[in-house]
Amino acid sequence: MNENPLITVIVPVYNILEYLPRCVHSITEQTYRNLEILLVDDGSTDGTGQLCDRLGEEDERIRVFHKENGGSSSARNLALKHASGEYVGFVDSDDYISPRMYERLLQAIQEYDVTVSQIGRDEIDENGNRLPNICEPPTEPEIWENKEFLRELLMHRGDCSFCTKLIRRDLFGENEFPTGKLNEDFHLLVRMLPEIGRLVSLPWQDYHVFYRVGSNSRKADREDFSRVYADCVENADMAEAMVRTDMPELTETALRFGVFQRLEYLLHIPISQMTRDNDMYREIVAYLRKNWGKAMGNPLLTPKNKLYHTLFALSPRGIRKLHRRIRG
Repeated sequence: MNENPLITVIVPVYNILEYLPRCVHSITEQTYRNLEILLVDDGSTDGTGQLCDRLGEEDERIRVFHKENGGSSSARNLALKHASGEYVGFVDSDDYISPRMYERLLQAIQEYDVTVSQIGRDEIDENGNRLPNICEPPTEPEIWENKEFLRELLMHRGDCSFCTKLIRRDLFGENEFPTGKLNEDFHLLVRMLPEIGRLVSLPWQDYHVFYRVGSNSRKADREDFSRVYADCVENADMAEAMVRTDMPELTETALRFGVFQRLEYLLHIPISQMTRDNDMYREIVAYLRKNWGKAMGNPLLTPKNKLYHTLFALSPRGIRKLHRRIRG
């Protein structure tokens, strides 16, 4: 095994002038030095593309690509085609990482003989406040078989983000991030799990998510309805199909996940869109009604989950109106 392999770090970039230098400098200052850093300007219109070029002049390890706007997934896919590293990592352009992150991730892959390592993350808001953890990191390194890790993902305990991971590049093969979708990391990671085999999860929270209102699914206007909720439902269906074929012992876990994602959809969709001509809305309600009996007997769903399931199966619009009145 090459003890000093090249790591490719991919950064999709779009209209992020204020925060991009912090992100890029956190990568160039890594204690592990054998990196190539691919900045993909995804059709920025605010001068970010020129900033990428200037940052590229600061460090010979940085390569810059410019493309028409197509979203984060298309930017990542382009970079993967140009990646030279034996391993690949990803950093979102408004986030930043601690100096030892890639050193720790690579060391774990080599020490535990796995194809993927992941590290913890925290979230910081625009005022510098640390937010509650989305995923709790382990207290010490943990090895996960792919089936066990899928169970954690379906229980909303696992971390699906590619940004917290270091991955052997050949695992991607023909696999690409789905374009035009949100929750794209979950989609691709679940598809890759059979090839991943095992991964190691580390306790350090070295990846720092900058929670910026207005980015992706983080909308300032409560009436906005991000497509992420629909994409999450589609990903739940994909996971349920995989479980049905390859991992039937996770059937109850997959059902719990599918119900949970649909409840999230119904709790966020504007009432004005809960109409008979909204095919996805109608299909979600039909799923809840069809699977009501299985859900009521599912030990992984909480009493609150089951209550919401029952209420939304009976009267989705009425429950949302009541929910809005209670929450103000």
